[in-house]
This record gives sequence, structure tokens and C-alpha cells, in this order.
Amino acid sequence: MLAAQAALGQQGWSAATLRAMRARHGGAPVEVRGLSGPLLVLLDQADVRRFYELPVRTLALDAPDKYRALSLLEPTGVICSHGDTREERRRVNDEVLAADRPVHPSCEEFRAMIAQEAPALLRNSELDFPPLRRTVARIVRRMVLGDAAAGDEELARWLLAIREESNWMRMRKRRATAAEALYRKAAARVEEYAARAEPHALTALARNHPAARGPGAAALDAVGQAHHWLLALDAVAPIVARTLLLLAAHPAEQEALRAEVDGGGAELPRLRACVEETLRLFPVVPDLLRVTRAETEWGGVPYPAGTAVLVPALFHQRDPEHVPAAHQFVPARWLRSGAAQDIRMAPFSHGGGRCPGEHLGLLTAALLTAEVLRGHRVTGGRPAVDPCRPLPGILASAGIRLTLAPR
Repeated sequence: MLAAQAALGQQGWSAATLRAMRARHGGAPVEVRGLSGPLLVLLDQADVRRFYELPVRTLALDAPDKYRALSLLEPTGVICSHGDTREERRRVNDEVLAADRPVHPSCEEFRAMIAQEAPALLRNSELDFPPLRRTVARIVRRMVLGDAAAGDEELARWLLAIREESNWMRMRKRRATAAEALYRKAAARVEEYAARAEPHALTALARNHPAARGPGAAALDAVGQAHHWLLALDAVAPIVARTLLLLAAHPAEQEALRAEVDGGGAELPRLRACVEETLRLFPVVPDLLRVTRAETEWGGVPYPAGTAVLVPALFHQRDPEHVPAAHQFVPARWLRSGAAQDIRMAPFSHGGGRCPGEHLGLLTAALLTAEVLRGHRVTGGRPAVDPCRPLPGILASAGIRLTLAPR
């Protein structure tokens, strides 16, 4: 899909359309026709800031289209929840994922897993995306479910089948029913792994969370949050592939990372900045969709509860009118004070809807990238990236091939 969108120049004409809308309406919110009805698109920085500042009980994450898709894949996840239930599930996610800590308490165990799995990627002078994706899948299953799950390809196939069906947003009723049955099988498998996982695994931490032993434990489904963690951490593979490709095109940046990578620390601030810049340019979630739970006012106009509101995050992150060098790879922008709170850049969103796995995702991607760079230089890659020209709007990870040379 991404390759087709890239070939058609989808991101370019989408950005041009949004710029024209902003100019025509003076930056005011624009109501357009979405898949499920009216959709309010926010194009002004002040409106975007308010989008992030409104409480989740007013501007909720479970917009109808999103709910229909994700309710097959993670029916008890935070995104499919609201009210007190959402807040309790979010609290479990925050604490298990260590949302407020750049380095997760299980970092040393996770780093050991990555060091054990990474050599499979480095046997040849070329690194293609498929083996990177397989290696990341093994690492993620170990992190989330424990070492016993590393090679569980059957579970991976089940989750992929559910994910693919979720894209149809329950429009194919019989197949959606079959996907629900498959989810129950997958959930039972996840529970089995959680029961015998090592103490540092995320499901073990969830299973031992105080809320998982309280009177509302069944409804909370702490271990069931793992379905979202598996989905979200799956994005580490394309993030690492794109980061390495961009570093291949910027050898000076790659060289500047050497001391940090060789130092063996887990913080890796400069490398994390490279990962964050990759996510600014090529976000996992290019559009942020919410739904109002009460009447709200945008641009001086009242909108009823149930209004779908969208922030085209990729558009804002690459908006030359507000972001310097918007289409260039400039990791240093993430090292300045306040960068993580800059609303122009939202690879993990902001406010109450900010991703609780932000730090863990960055940590995992940075540690795996460091494993590659510790013994190798990335000397080239395909598709070719010209550091002197604006980067493409879409970079399909499936076609990435990297050339490695021993250091």
C-alpha cells in the first residue's frame, strides 16, 4: 500500500490540498466529508494546541471508524475504552510501560535480548527488510510475552489475520465474526505465556499489577493490553530500517554517533534524536483522529457531541511555513530544550492521548539501531536518498535494502 501511495505521490498532493484549504479558509477549521460523516480538519496551530490540551473525556480517542477497526484487534485496549475504564487501563499501561521513564526498568533484559537476536541480521554485507522484520518480531514477542514466545509464528499469523480484517472496519460481518473467534484463541495463548513469563516481560508486569488482582480485574484485562503492545512495537522494524537508510545518506551524522554507540549506555540521546526525526518525517500514525463527547467550539463555531476531529499530523510536521528544513533529516532539532513538547511535531501525539509506549518504543528502536552501528557502517541503501534534496513524502520500508561494511 505504501509503495503504491509513494508511486502516486499521495503525500505531496495531500499536503498541497491541505495548504490550499488553509489559504482559502484563513486557517479556520474545515469540515469535510469523511467515511462515516462530517470530519473537522484542524489546520491552524492554535486549534492543534487546543486539540492536545482538551481532556480525553471531552475529546476521546475512540472515534467510530477507529473503534470499528481496533475493536477486533484489541477490544479491551485503551483506545477502545472511555470513562473510568479507560483511565484505569491507561494507568496500567503507563506503569507497565514506564511511560515517564526514558529507560525502562527492564532495559538490561531487553538490551540482552536485542544483543542475542541482532547477529542474525549482520551475517552478510546487505540487510533487507524481511529479515529485519522477523528479528524485530522475535524481540518484541520476548519483550512482551517472554522468551518462550520468541518463535511463535502461529500466534503472529493469527494476529496478522485479525489486523488485516480489522482494516475492513467490520463491514464483512462473517469474516469479522471469524476474526473475533481468532482473537479469543490468540488471547488465550497470550494468557498462557503471561502465566509463565520471566518477571521482566511486559505481560508478567501487567499480570502482577495491583489492579490485575482487584475486584475489577476481569473487566480491566491487564494482560489483554499486550495486544496493543505487540501491534505498536511491530513498528520498530520500519522505523529502524528508515533510520539506517537516512544515516547512510548522512555519513557525518552516522560518524557523530560513534562515541555514543560504542559507549554502551542505554540513554543514547543523539541516536534517539535520529529515530525521532525519522518519525517526524515518516510517522507511524500520520493523522490523529478524535471524537467529541460534549459540545465544543472551534473557530468560534459550536459543534455537537459526536463530531469527528482530525489533526493531519504529518502535514503539520512537514509544514515549511512553521517547521524549518521541514523536508530534511535534521536530528539536532530534537536535542533542543522543549522539543518533546513542541506541538508542531507529534510522532507520539501530546496531552492525554500521548502514547504511553513512547519511551519504550524509542528505546527499542535505538538499541537495535545501535547494535547494527556498533560493528558496521551503513555505506549505502536503496531506495537512494539524496541529502541535498527534499525527502520523499512516503518511504515504503518493504523495499529498503542497506549495504553494511565492517568498522
